[in-house]
Amino acid sequence: MSKVAASVLDGTEETISLRVVTALRDEIVSMALKPGDVISESDIAARYGVSRQPVREAFIRLAQQGLLLIRPKRATVVKKISPEGVRQSRFIRESIEVEIVRRVAAHPGRDAAAVLGALIEDQEKASAANDSRKFHALDELFHRSLARLAGVEYAWQLIDDHKMQLDRVRFLTLGVSSAQRAIAEHKAIAAAVAKADPAAAEAAMRAHLARAEVLLAQTITDFPEYFEGPAGAP
Repeated sequence: MSKVAASVLDGTEETISLRVVTALRDEIVSMALKPGDVISESDIAARYGVSRQPVREAFIRLAQQGLLLIRPKRATVVKKISPEGVRQSRFIRESIEVEIVRRVAAHPGRDAAAVLGALIEDQEKASAANDSRKFHALDELFHRSLARLAGVEYAWQLIDDHKMQLDRVRFLTLGVSSAQRAIAEHKAIAAAVAKADPAAAEAAMRAHLARAEVLLAQTITDFPEYFEGPAGAP
């Protein structure tokens, strides 16, 4: 049994459903399950060794999050990426994260520079090893840590709940070159925090998150079959 399946099985039916949601969401976001892929309750239940009921509940939640398309009496498919959904995800994320980083930079405390610096070092190691999955996790942790340092970690959970379309685009473009650029941008954010400069921190964060539009255009060109509607239509 895989580690993922074992972790899904550990709990009540309600927690099993939540774990199926988490596991499937990770597969969709990381593009292990690609837009247009067909999935079934029976196949997923067999993969994780659970009954179909928690899988059915998980499918409903993922459909509500815009990741699955459930078609009565027809196959359930992984939804294609919505360009408009990506743009709205970026808007939500930027609106919240700019305020987070301004708060951290206004009162960075003694640990902020060390925490962010250590995370950037780990990102550099993951990039050097060409480990895109680990880099993605460390990238997430950098931003979550900013929210924690600001004392508003719940705000990151709100972002996380609305950025799945954006994350799929990020995974499609997470090669060594884009990882190196992200690291340079993280360093600029960390430097502004270390200097206790909210304006510079805000500018660095806006520049960092503005890359989403560039990445969206790139992925629409490279993978048009993964996107909804006329590719790239505003």
